[in-house]
Amino acid sequence: MRMKNKDDIWILAIESSCDETAAAVVRNGRDVLSNVISSQIELHKLYGGVVPEIASRKHIEKINQVVEEALQGAGASFDDIDAIAVTYGPGLVGALLVGVAFAKALSFALGIPLVGVHHIEGHICANYIENKELEPPFLCLVVSGGHTHLVNVKGYGQYEILGRTRDDAAGEAFDKVARAIGLGYPGGPKIEELSKQGSPDAIPFPRAKVAGGQYDFSFSGLKSAVLNYINGCQMKKEPICRADVAASFQKAVIDVLVGHAMDAAQEFGVDKFSIAGGVASNATLREAMRQACEQRNIRFYNPSPIFCTDNAAMIGVAGYYDFINGKTHGWDLNAVPGLKLGESI
Repeated sequence: MRMKNKDDIWILAIESSCDETAAAVVRNGRDVLSNVISSQIELHKLYGGVVPEIASRKHIEKINQVVEEALQGAGASFDDIDAIAVTYGPGLVGALLVGVAFAKALSFALGIPLVGVHHIEGHICANYIENKELEPPFLCLVVSGGHTHLVNVKGYGQYEILGRTRDDAAGEAFDKVARAIGLGYPGGPKIEELSKQGSPDAIPFPRAKVAGGQYDFSFSGLKSAVLNYINGCQMKKEPICRADVAASFQKAVIDVLVGHAMDAAQEFGVDKFSIAGGVASNATLREAMRQACEQRNIRFYNPSPIFCTDNAAMIGVAGYYDFINGKTHGWDLNAVPGLKLGESI
């Protein structure tokens, strides 16, 4: 067993917003003592995407196991835990309910505080894990399967949304385009890999700008442009180079993400910029953002890929800062699938 310093705060965190059942133990908001993830990707591949009912049932099967493994991995017992943090939104309602119900039961049984955590806040806080020196204020671009947010992080738990997607999130667009060119699910990693064999300048796909929303995103038109290109080639009986389609599509997405991010960084005069979320594990995006930041003398931060995809360590970090700021929840905590960043119950 690991010896716990009496001044330390240990958070047991639970994440079940989509198709990963995860648990972690985080010490003092920055040290991850364990991080256990049970992924359902192989199961959902059969259906070309996440099936909510299957995801919920799998969470029920796995949640006891991942929590036990997280405690064992941290060398901890329930007696060492000071608070339970859990994702309560946004996400799939059935999946969220499994984690929330489990966390509430643990909190009640152990007599320790319960902290409901916003999933997007968790992604932002993932940057603190490996970058011990990083502190607000900074800008963060959150790009995942369900969300694309450009966020001004003013302080711990203090966020201003500068821009968000008006339709498809970046990760959702990756999945849909991957399906269209026959790559299957999950789309992001498959498109990134195929793109290495193609030319990013082969096909002039559009870069959307949103009227009245300087930092808002829209990827639905780009997705439609890719589908129209494929349909056009098929009607003309012209060959389709899937690698060129993948590379050109990926570059169109990255150009918009980097462009909006750097425009905001210039307007707000920031010297620190970070990315987060599942799409942030894309090496091409990371390198493009790194180069853009270097050209402007902005310090660039990004989590390792394991902390980009859904995990409980990031929820533990966010939960720690909420906890020390006095934010806890009661037994009426419920899953809120459409929770907006900055909202609370």
